[in-house]
Amino acid sequence: MPPTVSVIVPTYNRAHSLPRTVESVLSQTLEDLELIIVDDASADNTAEVVASYDDDRIRFFKHEENQGASAARNTGIEHAEGKYMAFLDSDDVWLPTKLEKQVLTLEMRSDDWIAAYCKAETVHPDGQNPVIKWATQLISRRNKTEGAEGGKELIGPLLSDSLHTSAGSTLLVTSEVARKINGFDESFDRFQDPEFLIRVLKHGKLACVDETLLLRYETGSPPANSVAKADVHYLRTFADEVERLERQGIDVTGAHNYILARQYLNEGQFRTGFRYLRQSRRPEIRQIPGLVMNLYSGVKANIG
Repeated sequence: MPPTVSVIVPTYNRAHSLPRTVESVLSQTLEDLELIIVDDASADNTAEVVASYDDDRIRFFKHEENQGASAARNTGIEHAEGKYMAFLDSDDVWLPTKLEKQVLTLEMRSDDWIAAYCKAETVHPDGQNPVIKWATQLISRRNKTEGAEGGKELIGPLLSDSLHTSAGSTLLVTSEVARKINGFDESFDRFQDPEFLIRVLKHGKLACVDETLLLRYETGSPPANSVAKADVHYLRTFADEVERLERQGIDVTGAHNYILARQYLNEGQFRTGFRYLRQSRRPEIRQIPGLVMNLYSGVKANIG
C-alpha cells in the first residue's frame, strides 16, 4: 500500500542540521509516511548521516551535479508514492502532530480543498533575548497575515507580500495537483515557494491549521542583488496577475520595492535601499521596528 504522505526534503551541505529535520519527520504522530531526501550534490557527509538511520520509510536520492532546490524537490516529486506530498527544508523542524492535523483537515473537507499550511515560529540558532522575542512576536505582521484560507482570492495577498505561509516547509498538497502543475519551476532560485503555491491555488483551495507546527531556523539572507534579480523574474512570471491587482488598487510593485529596500539597507547599501524605499508601499506602524533593525544592521556592516 502506498503511504499517506510523501515528505520531500531537499538538502545541500547541511549534514549538521539534517538530523533534527529527519528526526522531526520520523517522530510524526502520522506514521504512514515516506521520507524522500534528495541530496543536491553535497560536498559534506550528508549521505553518511542519512545512512545512519535504520528506518525503511527513508528513501535517499543524490544528484551528481548541483541543480538547485527546485530541481531537488522535483526529483522527490518524481519518486513520491503518497496520496499527499509535504515539503520541508533541511534546517527546519516540524512539531509531532503537524502532518496528522493537516491530513485530517483536508480529509474532513470537500475535494475543493487540495492543500494546507500551518503557522510557523522563527528560531534563532544562538538564542534570542526573551524580551526581544516577545516584542517581535507582538508587532509581527504574521499575527495579521497568517491563517487566511481560500482559493484564487489568495493570489493577491501572496503576490503583494500580505500573506506569509512559509510554504517551503509548511505545505501539504495532493500529489495529483503537484504533478498536474509539473512541480516546481526550476528557473527560480528565490521565490520558488510562493510561485509554486500560486499555481496550486489555480486548481483548488488552501486550508490552514491555525497552530504553530513548524520551527524555522534563521540561517541568514541571500545577497540583496540576488534577491533583486529573482524578484524581477517573479513579477514578470505573474505580470498579468500583477497588472490586474494593481488596477484594483493593490500595490504589488510597491510591496516588492519594500522587500528590496530592507535587503539593501540591511547590507549597508543605503543609497540603493532608500531609492527602493521611496518607491515602496508605505510601511505599517508595526513594520517600523523591523526597518529600524535593518538600518542598524546596515550601519554595523559598514563599520565592520
